[in-house]
Amino acid sequence: MNRVANTYWVDERIRAQHVAPRAGSFVSVREVSLDLVGSRADVRRRGGLIPSWVIFGMILLATFAVCVTVNMRTRTKMLTASEQYALIQTDVEQLRSINKTLQTEVEKLRNDPRAIETAARSRLNMVRSNEIVVPVE
Repeated sequence: MNRVANTYWVDERIRAQHVAPRAGSFVSVREVSLDLVGSRADVRRRGGLIPSWVIFGMILLATFAVCVTVNMRTRTKMLTASEQYALIQTDVEQLRSINKTLQTEVEKLRNDPRAIETAARSRLNMVRSNEIVVPVE
């Protein structure tokens, strides 16, 4: 629909393809640019040199690039967080198993006289009153 309304585009393109005639002297840059691009009023009438669909495409491409970048960063952070969660979860399981063994040991020390004697001998270096300690080096 844009092409139907802009019939001057074909005329400007054909006119721009003609080679400027060379006279005996050099043609100024201003005259060449007026022949190729047109005057400022012509450029304003055409809506600029860049078509609107190109600008729209660039905006879409930039939006897509931002979305992809955000998704990639978010995915990377999520993977890092899930790895940290897995490590912490294994640490918690190890601590729970250690707590379980310590609880059973505490229960044995509270209720079993043999466990109390073994702990006193090994940890506190205690002996019975009728025993003699002989140090060996």
